[in-house]
Amino acid sequence: MIHTRPLGSILALLFIVSACTQEAKKPNVLFIIADDLTTTAVSAYGNPACNTPNIDRLASEGVRYTRTYCQYPVCGPSRASFMSGYYPSATTTYGYISGRKNIGPDKKMWSQLFKENGYYTARVSKIFHMGVPIDIETGSNGTDDEASWQERFNSQGPEWKAPGDGELVQGNPDGTLPIKGGNVMTIVKADGDDLVHSDGKTAEKASALIRKHKDEPFFLAVGFVRPHVPFVAPKDYFGPYPYQETKLPIKVEGDWDDIPKRGINYVTSVNGQMNTVQEQKAVAAYYASVTYMDAQVGKVLKTLKEEGLEDNTIVIFTSDHGFHLGEHSFWMKVSLHEESVKVPFIIKVPGKKPAVHHSFTELIDLYPTIAELAGLEYSKNLQGKSLVKTLDDPNYKVRDIAFSVSQGGKTFLLRDEDWAYIQYDEDAASGIELFDMKKDPKQYTNLAESPEYRHIVTLFKERLKAKLAEIRTNDLGIDYAIKK
Repeated sequence: MIHTRPLGSILALLFIVSACTQEAKKPNVLFIIADDLTTTAVSAYGNPACNTPNIDRLASEGVRYTRTYCQYPVCGPSRASFMSGYYPSATTTYGYISGRKNIGPDKKMWSQLFKENGYYTARVSKIFHMGVPIDIETGSNGTDDEASWQERFNSQGPEWKAPGDGELVQGNPDGTLPIKGGNVMTIVKADGDDLVHSDGKTAEKASALIRKHKDEPFFLAVGFVRPHVPFVAPKDYFGPYPYQETKLPIKVEGDWDDIPKRGINYVTSVNGQMNTVQEQKAVAAYYASVTYMDAQVGKVLKTLKEEGLEDNTIVIFTSDHGFHLGEHSFWMKVSLHEESVKVPFIIKVPGKKPAVHHSFTELIDLYPTIAELAGLEYSKNLQGKSLVKTLDDPNYKVRDIAFSVSQGGKTFLLRDEDWAYIQYDEDAASGIELFDMKKDPKQYTNLAESPEYRHIVTLFKERLKAKLAEIRTNDLGIDYAIKK
């Protein structure tokens, strides 16, 4: 006798099997990071002069965080911090390094956690620190963390040596010096197409990896090196930014008079001997580099969509820190002023509604957030905080203050709703800056020496002391016991 099941029972069984399969399917993670990208050069963050349509589209589809701060405004220590989940002040990881220096061999980096939980993990180009331009020119791994990845791909490019129209706008007051490499503002309107350069190669490789590994869970980290100096991009990207039409930040007479000596950034229009035309050219070239990088972001996101992976892929976009574009006559990073330390930050999670989140977040919050979204166990000792609740409620606050350090861990920022407090040395021996961020968001007037604000300074001194004590006494041991 042949026994048959009722059709309803068969359908129910199929539904259960399908549901279990869906439940067991791990979300992919696509982590995209730019290098030296300030929020002030992204149109989704309020700058219509710079064209970033692909980042803007991602921002409109995901959760855009408007107050995200890096933990150190230099490439190496910032990346070591958010990849490990610990503050630089906890691990004393400073300088142009990254990877595991001072962090220790036993702690799992963010990417390594995914690698050990059944994910294909790969990085393309700069995730941990690489020297730009030198490591890009040579195709080096830089100070990468080998334990984090199953595969690593470098995107070698010509950088400042690319054929094209070149100009040095830093340390070249009469414009007679040739272009040069190193960490200087060299501009190259390059010959050839996108694939001549590192970021074009990065987008091509990342797209190929998405296609190849689309049938398995992947953690793919994609590191673009623009707009980091040198400002190199195919010449067509410079067309929309004629330097003559570039607007520079307002200059205030005596702007440096009320800030400590250490508060004057390491690169300025003064020590860089930059005239107004060179400043305009630098900003225009930075914008061109940003637009070139944005186009590469678009290629990767297009591949994700074409392969039908958008519904099961968490996408993150950010930068390692910001960049000064002439504010206070400052250039590049290192400073703890807003333009240098604040970063664009977008998370797109399948099934979550687009939103804008205005409370404070930090880059070290990435690690626990994405681990929780993927259902992975992670160390309870991580110093980042999960942002998962903010994805459903844009008004949910995880932090009421942001913390960052610079200058070898000897300069500190505390940034809350009302104030930006910068202290030079733990005993404040080299000075203090205090800015009223409601009345003075561009940070022109230092109130630290005013008797009227002495009580605010005292309050922040105590808050800083407590924050450092909390960070440094945190048990940095291993305890992978949190599962969300």
